[in-house]
Amino acid sequence: MAYIDFVGRLHTATTRDYIQRVVEHDKAECAEVAGRFEKDYWDGERRYGFGGYHYDGRWRPVAEAMVVHYDLQPGARILDVGCGKGFLLYEFTQVLPQVTIAGIDISEYGITHAKEEVRSALKVGTIADPLPYDTSSFDLVCSVNTLHNLYNYEIGAALGEIERVCKGSAHVTIESYRNEREKTNLLYWQLTCRAFMTPAEWEWAFAQAGYSGDYGCIYFT
Repeated sequence: MAYIDFVGRLHTATTRDYIQRVVEHDKAECAEVAGRFEKDYWDGERRYGFGGYHYDGRWRPVAEAMVVHYDLQPGARILDVGCGKGFLLYEFTQVLPQVTIAGIDISEYGITHAKEEVRSALKVGTIADPLPYDTSSFDLVCSVNTLHNLYNYEIGAALGEIERVCKGSAHVTIESYRNEREKTNLLYWQLTCRAFMTPAEWEWAFAQAGYSGDYGCIYFT
């Protein structure tokens, strides 16, 4: 297992007003709406989530970096767990010839409104349940900003499923914190996070689940 940050540059490109997030609207109500992962979360007002999540090419560098780091070859099979609208998977199809992609996400709205070119490869489902894929069937399994949305008692099974369907490499990105400031900012900003853990706690969870892949964290500095 190694710590590899593929997503941090995207995360830090956004400016966030943490205090405004808490005082401008009813944060609890916003979180309840966001947790349904329906239209409001993806394409509603910013207080409920993305505030409009449209393809803009921002995931291309992430796909390129993963392909290079994991030495993925033409014809590789890639699964994105928590794929949302499939933007990262689309980028894999652009940077890796003959790639076979698959994605799963809890949001029916996200899948229905996924990028048209990859929509047929996506399924509605949750990583808290067994994944509908064969054992050792993917060269790369990635999961970006998904695992922290589970309850802590679901994380072990989810990691076990990632490990099961992966025959090559795996990488997960999660929200985390390293100090009290980052913890406070995470609490202020998050809408769907249920597992609030430090990197050391996440590493403990990985070990308990027998997860052998890599991971990266997003921090709210």
